Amino acid sequence: MNFKKNDKCIVDIADLGTNGEGIGKADGFTVFVNGALPGERAEVLLMKVKKNYAYGKLLNLIKPSKNRVRPVCSVSGKCGGCSIQHLDYAAQLEYKKNKVIENLRRIGGFEGIDVCDVIGMKYPYFYRNKEQYPVRTDSRGKIAVGFYAMNSHRVVECAKCHISNEGNEKIINCVKKFMLDNNIRPYDEESNRGSIRHILIRNGVKTNQLMVCLVVNGTEFKHKQQLIKAFEGFENLRSLVINYNSAKTNVILGDKCEIVYGDDHISDYIGSLRFNISPLSFFQVNPVQTEQLYGKALEFAALTGEETVIDAYCGIGTITLFLAQNAKKVYGIEIVPQAIENARKNAEINHIKNVEFFCGRSEEVVPELYEQQGIKPDVMVVDPPRKGCDAALLDMLLKMSPKRIVYVSCDSATLARDLKVLCESGEYKVNKVQPVDMFPHSVHIETVCLLSKEDIKSKSDK
Repeated sequence: MNFKKNDKCIVDIADLGTNGEGIGKADGFTVFVNGALPGERAEVLLMKVKKNYAYGKLLNLIKPSKNRVRPVCSVSGKCGGCSIQHLDYAAQLEYKKNKVIENLRRIGGFEGIDVCDVIGMKYPYFYRNKEQYPVRTDSRGKIAVGFYAMNSHRVVECAKCHISNEGNEKIINCVKKFMLDNNIRPYDEESNRGSIRHILIRNGVKTNQLMVCLVVNGTEFKHKQQLIKAFEGFENLRSLVINYNSAKTNVILGDKCEIVYGDDHISDYIGSLRFNISPLSFFQVNPVQTEQLYGKALEFAALTGEETVIDAYCGIGTITLFLAQNAKKVYGIEIVPQAIENARKNAEINHIKNVEFFCGRSEEVVPELYEQQGIKPDVMVVDPPRKGCDAALLDMLLKMSPKRIVYVSCDSATLARDLKVLCESGEYKVNKVQPVDMFPHSVHIETVCLLSKEDIKSKSDK
């Protein structure tokens, strides 16, 4: 059957795609349907038709999945954030485990690897300690604060987000009132005019410290005193910041920050370690699951106190300092200068002295440490961005030949690709794979993987 735009058809959903969309067949023709789940039969309106596939809008569920639940959020399906909130949480964890297994098989060529059950959350709501809300004008000319709709820059108003900190709604309402009282207009992407672009909120979950950062279009902001007055009622406010970003770009934060009130950071804890977090710092957004993730990384590293460790992509030193508690010496590497400054400060405030941090590209710094300074790691830890490790770094790992490699990944597809490179040499094998659900109700999954030499049995297996 030849389908065309605006046709209606019956689709049997068999799988979920990388963005949480249902993937099904209509008379053998592939159709992607947002909001549909595996096992469902649905009536669908075709919105875009290509040669071999189409995108459809869910009109009616003929046969719903047994794993379908009612989302708790009133804008679920409209907001682009929680793409699988309509899927039972236990089923979400199973989907994410299968996603890791399938990527390892399809991309890495690994068959029969024992992937552990996903470590999930007991209460998978209100877990985020950081949120960035775009501020725009809606069709009625009013201030709209929320999140972008899927595949667009249209803001869906959502003051109360069920995965963000519960106190954020009060902050958003405060900023809205501040803007109205002072006749401050939201940013307009088309004209690059208007003032307030985003509201960045950071919460110290264990310290109850609050940072509010307004991202402003321009190089100066004349309403700073009024802003301070607007936030007088927030007793836990530790940092009030203006970030300046005048570029016509999708990048949220600019390079320049001005402290309006309080400190240039807030503090929070992961386990017993305290970290200072600035507006530009990378810090894991789910502190409960971060302890699980880093705990697994430390377990897989199997440190005895005698090892030399290199932590590539170290950020503000979170994993580095965790490892340092059980290692002889840890070297952390990060390309962002501000992150390295934070990392050194975090080592200082935790009284950890067996660490050393270097600013630069891991694929350039690691060879220098090994070839020029003679530093040979017993354990190598990598926690790269979504694109995975640089090929030059993978080659260097094989050359250095550490006893163990602990790979922390935010994308199991690039993880599988990199593991294939490391294992094709015949020197390493994948020993353990542990997914951790850092982002409930989204399709993202973090994974900790242990690679050990073929002739070494990791202590974590004993």
